[in-house]
Amino acid sequence: MELRHFRYFLAVARFGSFSLAASQLGIAPPTLTRQIQDMEAQLGARLFTRQGRKVSLTQAGEVLQVQAVLAVQQFEQAQQQVKQAARGETGSIEIGYVASAVYSGVLQRQVQGFTARYPEVLLNVRERPMASLPQQLAQGRLDIGIVRAPIALPEGIEAIRLHSEGFVLALPQASALCRLPAVAGHHLAQATFILPEQINGTLQLAAEAGFAPRLGPQPGSLVAVLALVSLGQGVAVVPQSLVGSVALPGVVYRPLKDCTAVSWLALIHRRFERAAAVRNYIEQAGA
Repeated sequence: MELRHFRYFLAVARFGSFSLAASQLGIAPPTLTRQIQDMEAQLGARLFTRQGRKVSLTQAGEVLQVQAVLAVQQFEQAQQQVKQAARGETGSIEIGYVASAVYSGVLQRQVQGFTARYPEVLLNVRERPMASLPQQLAQGRLDIGIVRAPIALPEGIEAIRLHSEGFVLALPQASALCRLPAVAGHHLAQATFILPEQINGTLQLAAEAGFAPRLGPQPGSLVAVLALVSLGQGVAVVPQSLVGSVALPGVVYRPLKDCTAVSWLALIHRRFERAAAVRNYIEQAGA
């Protein structure tokens, strides 16, 4: 017995007529009659009581009706779910990000925009150490990474440039440099630099000012960097988006004069992504 038999049976039960059911199904009445007779023969039970052109369910037919409705509904739901999965409208996506993706608002805009369009896709979003994101992506432990570029990427991992911004200097409140409206590179020749995960801004600032930077600790997250700055252990070259987003006691931000260094956030993903939901996220981010 096939699913079509259930559909034929339910149509006859609904219309109470073989001719009306056949017209609705788009088949000839004799064909429909034979299909129902085949069902009755296989089940060993009469499904309908025939009274002229009208038919009604027998007790066995009433039992079958309940199960047939469930079977058809389950099949239709399965079809719908498969189609949704193929279109990337269901499933889950593992997203790892660096904190500055939140400070800049990039992560919020991406997630909110994607969720509005694909509300049935579950997004598992968590902050990760930036150095681990490319490898976790390559290993399949993540589907999407948001990093501060440039960063070395494994084979098969690609990047989409998202949000660009300049750098500012984070200073201990007690530093004499806080009295300046903007800090030039040559003012920092003797400073100790607390290093964020992405150190290109620090290195380019020193290179443009013509000195070798004195490199201090690299504690990890940007908040950890600012914590050491607040303790007076050094200064830090950090993304401009931290101004107004992260305020720590004992930390003062100042613009950097004549510094051309630029930082940007990038979405990293597998080059040949197979999951439709992840492809939809990548497509939306790159639009």
